[in-house]
Amino acid sequence: MKLGYTIIYVPDVSASLDFFHRAFGISRRFLHESGTYGELDTGQTTLAFAAHELGELNFPGGHIEAHSSIKPLGFEIALVTEDVELAHRNALSAGAVEMATPVAKPWGQVVSYLRCPDGTMVELCTPMVPG
Repeated sequence: MKLGYTIIYVPDVSASLDFFHRAFGISRRFLHESGTYGELDTGQTTLAFAAHELGELNFPGGHIEAHSSIKPLGFEIALVTEDVELAHRNALSAGAVEMATPVAKPWGQVVSYLRCPDGTMVELCTPMVPG
């Protein structure tokens, strides 16, 4: 078993793809002609976005729309970078909301937290240093 996809349900797939490109420099890999599903070029594991309409089809009992939730949902995606401070500033300039400023953690990483316009929580962090 291996992790193949992380799919985040959002109000506007194209807008989320564009935001991740502006904020984090991650290129769009694919956007379906319907506009309801798209992927970013994130390496081995795919980060994808799907429209809430697809969520309604997939989850008959409904789902929580992260962008409408006052508090962030209980999950995050982590993006690894050598320069958390710069990446954090770029994301704020692109429209992210700061949840926690960059801070050095006791285990050696620098970490910050942001909330994207679509409600996605993003951790920016330096690579883990083997200890």
